[in-house]
Order: sequence, then C-alpha cells, then structure tokens
Amino acid sequence: MTDYNYLGLVNNINRRLNEVELTSTNFSTAVGWYSQCQDAVNAAIRDINQQQYEWPFNHVEQTDTLVAGTTRYPIPSDSKLIDFDSFRIKEDATIGNDTIRLGVATYEDYLKRRVDQEYTTSTTKRGLPKFVFQAPSLEYGVTPAPDASYELVYEYYCLPVDLELFSDVPSIPEQFRYVVVDGAMYHAYLFRGNSQDASIAYQKFQSGIKSMRSILINRFVYVTSGMVSRSSITGSSLGSAFATAGSVSDGF
Repeated sequence: MTDYNYLGLVNNINRRLNEVELTSTNFSTAVGWYSQCQDAVNAAIRDINQQQYEWPFNHVEQTDTLVAGTTRYPIPSDSKLIDFDSFRIKEDATIGNDTIRLGVATYEDYLKRRVDQEYTTSTTKRGLPKFVFQAPSLEYGVTPAPDASYELVYEYYCLPVDLELFSDVPSIPEQFRYVVVDGAMYHAYLFRGNSQDASIAYQKFQSGIKSMRSILINRFVYVTSGMVSRSSITGSSLGSAFATAGSVSDGF
C-alpha cells in the first residue's frame, strides 16, 4: 500500500531530518515542529500550484443544466481559470439538438446587442445558445437565452484545497512526490533557520517544477501556420473575407 498521503509526506521530512515519525493516531494533535512539517507540505503544494495555471491534474469538466429563459450562471467557487473556448452544448435526442461549440463574445458586445433578453418574458428571444460571455460578477452567460433545459459542458482548472486529514492525497501525481518533498524541505529548513540548506532545497524544488512543466505542459503536437501567400490575395478575395466576417458578427 502506498503512503503517498499527507502523513507520508510529513514523515518524509521527519526521516530526512532524523526526527521521530508521526502516526495516524497522533497526526491530528501534532504541535511544534510536527505542526510546522504539516504546514511545510501544504506550502510546497501551494507553491507548485501557483507556478502554473493549467496543471492537468487540476483540470475539471463541468456540466450545467441550463434553465429556459435564464441567461447567467455562477462560475464554480473553486475555479482558477475557465477555458471559455471549451463551452459546448451536448447533443440531446429528446430536445432535438446536436452537439455544438459556443462562440466567445465579449461582455461589452453582449450589453450592446443582446442584453434585452434578460428583461423580457417573451419567448421570441430564446433559442439554442450560440455564444458564451464572461460576466464581471463571477458568472458566465449564454445568448440567445435558452428555450429548453440544454446540457452545457465546459472545462476549467480548479484551486486545490489544503490537505487536512492524515489520509488526504494531493492532486499532484505521485511521480512528482519528490518535488513536493523538496519544496517542503525548503520551508522546513527556513523554520529551523538553516538558510544554506534551505537555498539548496529551493534550487532542487525549482528544478523539479521545471521538469514537471516540461513533462505535463510543454507538449507541441503540431503547429499550424497562419501565413497567407501575398500572391493568393486578390481584391475580390479580400472583399469576400470582410463579408464573411460581417456575417459572423451579425449572427451574434
């Protein structure tokens, strides 16, 4: 059985510093140095999470059921970053809609062109939502206002909570346990006033985070060129492009 949990991480610090290890029995009543070890583990985890907004282990897929006539919906309280490009309406055979991805509109554009949908009981302004916008009040909104209970799916990155119980397991994968421990050792050495060892532990910690980022974040599967050959652009094609852009704007 793995000991990759709060207790195991705290005891990693104790073993490195030749201290008596805690048990599941006395973990919750620990004081002094042992309480500091607990704080050090949580501090290291917070440091890791603050280094990158989009750690894949903090990724969440959220499903909300829309309410007919309701435009705005609360953003999850544990969200750090909402991926507004991920919003889509799920296919529903009962309602009769296909899966569609929502476009992203600015809040200002919504206020200028569609805000009246919030202040009317008329059903003529309702329909299958096609756009999503971010409101300044920790909410997102959809337009048109829904005319049925569509299922909306989107993705976000959450704010992890501190570990509390001895059996709590970090969201950080176990393969990066050594990074958490190096970060915790940095905070533990600072508590003891050992600045030299703290500096060494901090360097190892930052190197570990760099490795995590390389493995989990820096993945380039392909690159798409946006370059357009000058010879391929004609007056008529430019006019067509602007006409297309105008039609998209009108659709909102």
